Amino acid sequence: MTLGSATGSLPLGGAGDSAAGSPSAGQSPAERRRYRRMMLALLAAGIATFAELYAVQGVLPELARSLSVTPADAALTVSAATTGLAVGVLGWASIADRIGRLRSMRIAVLAAVILGGVACLVPDLGTLVALRFLSGAVLGAVPVLAVAYVHENLTARRAAAAAAVYISGTTIGGAAGRLLAGPLGEPLGWRGALLVVGAVSLAAALVFILLAPTSPAVPPVTRPLTAEPVAAEAAAASTPSTVTGRLTQRQRIHRALRAPLLRLDLQALLLTGCFVAVYNFLAFRLEAAPFHLDPGWVSLLFLAYGAGTITSRLAGRWLPRVGAERVILVGLAALLAGLGIMAIDSVPVIVAGLILFTGGQFLAHAAAVAATGHRATHDHRAQASALYNIAFYLGSGVGGWALGLVFQQLGWAAMSITIGIVLVALAIFTATALRRRASA
Repeated sequence: MTLGSATGSLPLGGAGDSAAGSPSAGQSPAERRRYRRMMLALLAAGIATFAELYAVQGVLPELARSLSVTPADAALTVSAATTGLAVGVLGWASIADRIGRLRSMRIAVLAAVILGGVACLVPDLGTLVALRFLSGAVLGAVPVLAVAYVHENLTARRAAAAAAVYISGTTIGGAAGRLLAGPLGEPLGWRGALLVVGAVSLAAALVFILLAPTSPAVPPVTRPLTAEPVAAEAAAASTPSTVTGRLTQRQRIHRALRAPLLRLDLQALLLTGCFVAVYNFLAFRLEAAPFHLDPGWVSLLFLAYGAGTITSRLAGRWLPRVGAERVILVGLAALLAGLGIMAIDSVPVIVAGLILFTGGQFLAHAAAVAATGHRATHDHRAQASALYNIAFYLGSGVGGWALGLVFQQLGWAAMSITIGIVLVALAIFTATALRRRASA
């Protein structure tokens, strides 16, 4: 999971695009080339980051058998990386203010690939978990700075499209890492499988480094992506205290913790833990009775990530029309429906439920990320993005592991009920916020 954005009401290409509706409308040839370079670079950044981060999820059963550890202990290799990312994001936001966002992202993707390669060679779980934590902390630069980076380079209309391409890259990368590692885990072992994914991540990282354009000295003027009220944001931006140079890091973080940004952070914390837990432990369920599926076949379940690529684009089309809260509610409904379907002991039915569950997650996530990037003003956008990512990846790390203890002790049904309670609570919380915004 990933950071990304919605596409606004704009398609990202195709025969059906009109000249007026295209993000590149009105651009010079040089500007269009720069825009295309940014699109390819962001796609590569998403692939490099999330292939490296989540590939281990595709070999968790093999890793558990190889190191003779429990499923929950094996899942620590995922949780350590995402928790490290949560810890690292605020530091990267501060570093980026000094050396630049693009330079920070370039350093991060290369360092993460190196650490990922070293992690494949260690002999024990403790060292592996420590290196995964460091790798996640380094990778924190990419998702936390991506939204701020596109807003520095593009107007709101084009930034939304660019950020949507990035989130598509994260879904492709997350799926590709798992799909490569899973089938290779048996013939090559989990170490060999992760080394292959590392090579793919390195190639994508180099594409990002070579293609990503530098930011202009003055960020472009943006306009609202939605018809939601923006008076509070405009008033805050007009006060002298919001001039970036006059704000300390603490002041920026304080602004980023205001509602509604804090509500979006809470959603990320809870929702991501539930989502990662399902993907962490579904393989253990399907390799056991009554299914006894081969690990190679189980890894194909990660093709369900394609639903996330589709729904993150749908979020962009719906967001300007209905607002972020309504899109999030649709995503939560899909998550609940998918979770219920997966309770049935039939592989085709479980696959269908997983596709719906995955689509709902990325629909809600893309809407929340777009809202975070837009509702934060320029003086604290990087900090708002950082806090969202802290919540997102802390939820992935802690929730993905803690729900594994429920699975390990009580089984899949108990874990599903726990997740269902969380999803219902989030739906109530979001519906309440929607009513408040409507009355305001």
